[in-house]
Amino acid sequence: MISKKKAVIGAVLLMAVTFLLTNIFNVTIGNKVIISKSDYQEFQKLSKVRFLKDRIEDEFYQDVKEEDLIAAMERGIFDGLDDPYSQYYTKDEFKDLMEMTSGSYVGVGIVVSPGEDGFITVVAPIEDTPAEKAGILPGDKITKVDKVKYSAKEMDKAISIIKGEPGKDVVLSIIRENKPEFDITIKREQILIKSVKSEMMDEIGYMRISSFDERTGEEFDENLLSLKNNNPKGLIIDLRDNPGGLLDQVKEVADSILGEATIVYTEDRAGNRQYLKSNSSGKLDIPLVILVNENSASASEILAGAVRDNKAGTLVGTTTFGKGLVQNVVPLKDGSGYKITMAQYFTPNGEYINEKGITPEYVVEIGEEDTEDVQLNKAIEVIREKNK
Repeated sequence: MISKKKAVIGAVLLMAVTFLLTNIFNVTIGNKVIISKSDYQEFQKLSKVRFLKDRIEDEFYQDVKEEDLIAAMERGIFDGLDDPYSQYYTKDEFKDLMEMTSGSYVGVGIVVSPGEDGFITVVAPIEDTPAEKAGILPGDKITKVDKVKYSAKEMDKAISIIKGEPGKDVVLSIIRENKPEFDITIKREQILIKSVKSEMMDEIGYMRISSFDERTGEEFDENLLSLKNNNPKGLIIDLRDNPGGLLDQVKEVADSILGEATIVYTEDRAGNRQYLKSNSSGKLDIPLVILVNENSASASEILAGAVRDNKAGTLVGTTTFGKGLVQNVVPLKDGSGYKITMAQYFTPNGEYINEKGITPEYVVEIGEEDTEDVQLNKAIEVIREKNK
């Protein structure tokens, strides 16, 4: 017969072993699995979500689609990050996102961002698109699409409505500065973005980069070669109102103007750093000026910071947008996907520009009374001074 003391000790040991097993291992016993305590708690939370979904489907006063509820739950995970740049995309939304960076899509030609004030905010209209021709301006707040209200949290849904069939109109309700809300009707078109344009201004080459999409690096090299054939005495790269784009395209442009140098480095939450460097395939041997303004964001700021910190050129304009976060775009098997902020980025000299921007060496404001492009004029002046 077992004594009470031994029985108690045995029970305590059994409890201890069970605790260790359930907190460290998933153990299979017959057809049953003993899972870890943390996994069990996670399972309980997921079961609650499933319970709430079932209740909504059974009790809500209108019919709901299961796929809409699931998409909302998937979005909700990213909403919990409180990061405007991390978000989930449905299959159709992810397809639209990929089209945006390909340089060809149906729409009106605007780049938007979720504003901290809760409004969908226009970063910039894309050059020579219906939005620019209709008078959309950087900083405009889109409050409604076709008379339906959308907040910054519903930006992806609003974008999907703005896109549609070419030739069809879409009505955007706009708040601009302190003016009353007004409507702008825009006809959708097939947007074919040519992200780089160039011309000679007397003896100085001028190049405008409107965004960094899949062909920007190739277009940049083509335009640069054309300008070099005219033996320019300097080069102006205009990044004003450029909302950014693909980092690999920034590298291709940097390869052609910096020579071997650090473009940018990123740092994750563990403090791990990764450096992006340009190769020695090309380096300008003429004075360079980069034009920037408050709507030069993300990839534009990376290029501007690289030029400044490597002393490869001079910045002229106004302080840039200030986006110092790096996102990774991840496709999922069902065609959906997500974008998540993976790290912070720093200019080669270690400056963190998020919510701060880059201030150019020559700050030049454009006033309402200015009839000329005073920023461009200053850029030309800087190049002429360097050639003396």
